[in-house]
Amino acid sequence: MWVRRVRTASGATAVQIAESVQGHRRIVAHVGSAHTEAELGLLVEQARGLIDDAAQQALDLGVAPSPRRAELIAPTAAGGATQEGLFGQMPRRAPSTTTRRVGAPQVITTGSRVLFDILAEVYAGLGFAEVADDTFRDLVIARIVEPTSILDTGRVLAGLGVTAASEKTMRRTLLRCTGRSYRDEIARACFTHARGSGDVSLCLYDVTTLYFEAEKEDDLRKVGFSKERRVDPQVVVGLLVDRAGFPLEIGCFEGNKTETATILPIIEAFRARHQLPVEPGGMVVVADAGMLSAANLRDLDEAGLRFIVGSRLTKAPVDLESHFHWHGDAFVDGQIIDTLTPRDRRTGRSENSPKVKAEPVWNPNQHPGSWRAVWAYSTKRAVRDRRTLTLQENRAREVIAGEKPARTPRFVKVTNGSRALDEASLARAYRLVGLKGYVTNIPAGGAAAGEIIGDYHDLWHVEQSFRMSKTDLRARPMFHHQRQSIEAHLTIVFTALAVAREIQNRTGLTIRNVVRQLRPLRSATIAINGTQQTFPPAVPADKQALLDALRQPAAKH
Repeated sequence: MWVRRVRTASGATAVQIAESVQGHRRIVAHVGSAHTEAELGLLVEQARGLIDDAAQQALDLGVAPSPRRAELIAPTAAGGATQEGLFGQMPRRAPSTTTRRVGAPQVITTGSRVLFDILAEVYAGLGFAEVADDTFRDLVIARIVEPTSILDTGRVLAGLGVTAASEKTMRRTLLRCTGRSYRDEIARACFTHARGSGDVSLCLYDVTTLYFEAEKEDDLRKVGFSKERRVDPQVVVGLLVDRAGFPLEIGCFEGNKTETATILPIIEAFRARHQLPVEPGGMVVVADAGMLSAANLRDLDEAGLRFIVGSRLTKAPVDLESHFHWHGDAFVDGQIIDTLTPRDRRTGRSENSPKVKAEPVWNPNQHPGSWRAVWAYSTKRAVRDRRTLTLQENRAREVIAGEKPARTPRFVKVTNGSRALDEASLARAYRLVGLKGYVTNIPAGGAAAGEIIGDYHDLWHVEQSFRMSKTDLRARPMFHHQRQSIEAHLTIVFTALAVAREIQNRTGLTIRNVVRQLRPLRSATIAINGTQQTFPPAVPADKQALLDALRQPAAKH
């Protein structure tokens, strides 16, 4: 048997295994067709291996193969399709002069190029290619796949089958990122995408803190309030997203800046960037109770912005005074009370008189000292609140009894050095279980109470985006120490978050899941016959379905 090459009508070269039977040439197997020298070399080596295997099988058994024909299945160079043929019984002969010896193929490199290419496709589809900086794009993709330091980013990109820029070039890219205002271009592209795929009239806002592995403070990195009770220098980051969680604006503030002082600068920067007019019935901003302050709400209202902000449970006794007077503290599941809340509690004045049974309908002209307040009762929330209060009460009793040393917990009052259970505060807390409040400047005619509640509950999208940035994209801790580098880092995280969010919207899968599924699909670059060629991996049907979904824009929301 020998290897035979035949030129086909299409111009390709067919590689076959042939033999002579009683003086007649017979084709035993068609191995495949080659269109390049590299493919030809692989197919020839594959054919030789099949002949060697057949001969070795006869030697191992110590007898000549039987005259019966055996089926041969040989994978093609592309790795997936197969070719079938038959071996007959004939003595082995030397290759004909038409077959030249080809050097063994050598794998030069492998890489998850399929993953890189699809991420680059989504990146470009969002309009981010307008930045026209491949190194910046590569830094964003590397952060999506495996967040790591600048020093280690080259390894991640090499694993994706990409030749990475040098470390110096990457660091220069961080400087270009701020010097050339990449964030402005990215933010504009995000806004265009969000407006084209959904509604940007309602935006969700929240803040988080990012800490540093550093000992000393500076003008930006300062020790401030940390929800995780850390004492490291930090920065405060504000994030504005649309109702589906797609990022629209990000801002960085000093680590000791209060959360309430961040919302207006972010909103104003967003509105100025996109030249959004100040108009009645315009943009609605949704934020949690951390943004609730008299000054904040006044400033938002004066800026022509509508808002929905979570209320604090401590405001319920005043807001619901009239309800408690006429109906007591019994509620039914799903009950909603649409009422008023004082704009400034320090004045002590309420425009909701408990002498009137019907709750007033908020009107900015009739109630200049109040905002609209919506309170809702949930049985499920009440069960959860009671469980929490029971644990807090038990802890308070243990501390009072000296069974558990700790700092003074909730519901413990100290009088002349002695501790006692604060029965009044405990009773008041139990009275308010199951209630959740919302404050807004949207009149009842502009949105029903149920709409106010539903819009507020969309806040979980921005909370999820922050979780993605802190876990999947690892925005923290940060090892940068100059403001330019910190801002550039946040721009990369912001861009990566947009790509990750779009991927999630298109597939319904987390970015971590998508990376885990596609990263094992590795292309191979092979050298043979003095040439190099890259061969794509075999893509299973389920992975192909995922790639197809990634190439389809997300449905409008």
